[in-house]
Amino acid sequence: MRRMQVLRAVVTTGSITAAATNLGYTPSAISQQVAGLEKQAGLPLLERVGRGIRPTAAGRLLTEHAGRLAEQLAEAESALTALRNGCAGTLRVRYFATAGAALVPPAVATFRAERSGVELDLKLTEPTDPFEELAAGRADVAITVLEPDEPAPDGVVARHLLADPFVAVLPRGHALSRKRVIDLGELADEPWIFADFGATGPCKDLVVNACAGAGFAPKIAVESDDYATAQGFVAAGLGVTIIPRLGLNYAHPGVVLRKVRNPEPVRHIHVVYREEAAWNPAVVALAEALEKAAKAS
Repeated sequence: MRRMQVLRAVVTTGSITAAATNLGYTPSAISQQVAGLEKQAGLPLLERVGRGIRPTAAGRLLTEHAGRLAEQLAEAESALTALRNGCAGTLRVRYFATAGAALVPPAVATFRAERSGVELDLKLTEPTDPFEELAAGRADVAITVLEPDEPAPDGVVARHLLADPFVAVLPRGHALSRKRVIDLGELADEPWIFADFGATGPCKDLVVNACAGAGFAPKIAVESDDYATAQGFVAAGLGVTIIPRLGLNYAHPGVVLRKVRNPEPVRHIHVVYREEAAWNPAVVALAEALEKAAKAS
C-alpha cells in the first residue's frame, strides 16, 4: 500500500525529486520504493521522457488503484472515527413488553435527537434471557429485571432505572376495594388471574415469592399471558391479580387498583450492557436516555 502511494506521488508530480520533497523522503528512497514495486509487479512502471518521467500502462493501472485505495482508506478512517465517537453504527436493543411501552419510546426519541447517525435495532425478547442475548453477541443493550441482592453476570454493567411496585387489581365492587392499601395475605383465599403464567423469569418469581412471604400459594383460576387480558378477567369478576405499575398504563374501567403491603412486591428494572462496550459513547448515551425516561415515568 505504501509503495503504491509513493508511485502515485511520483506519477502525479511527474518527478521523483518532487515526490520525495512532498513525502519527506530522499530521492534515493523513492527510487527504491518504486523499484521494489516494479519487482512485485514484474513490469516496468515508469519510463523516462526527456528530463521527466511518465507511467507505463502498468504504472497508470497501479496509480489508479492507489487513488481508489486512498479514498477507501479515508472513508474507513472517517467511519471508524464516527463509530468511536458514538455517531455511527448499529445498536441492537432488547427489552420486555412493559419496559418497551413505558421507557423505550421516550428514550429512543431522546437518543435519535442527539445521535441520528446511529441505527437502533429494537426487538422485544420476552421471555428470552437478555444475558444470553448479550453473551451471544446478539444484543448490545438490554432492559431486564434484577433484584437488589442479585448481581449481574461477570462482564456485564447493570444500571438501575427504577423500582416498579406491583399493585392489586380487583373487580369494581370487591369488598377489599374500600381499602386504600391491602395486605397481600388478604388475597390468599381469592381466585387468582395469573398474569405472567406463560412467562418464566424474575417477574413470575416475584409474584410467587411474595405470596409465599405472605403465607400462601395463589389459587390460580385463569392463566393469562399478558396484563391487559388479565385485567379483562378481573373486570369480569373471575378473580384478582397483582400487576407491576408500569404494566397498568391502561387500566380497565371494570377494575380498581390498590397498593399492596406485607410484603410489597417490587421489581427493579435495569439497563445492562457488556463491560467491553462501555467505551462506546452511543451505548452510554442510550443508557442515560433510558435513565431520563425512567425518572419521568
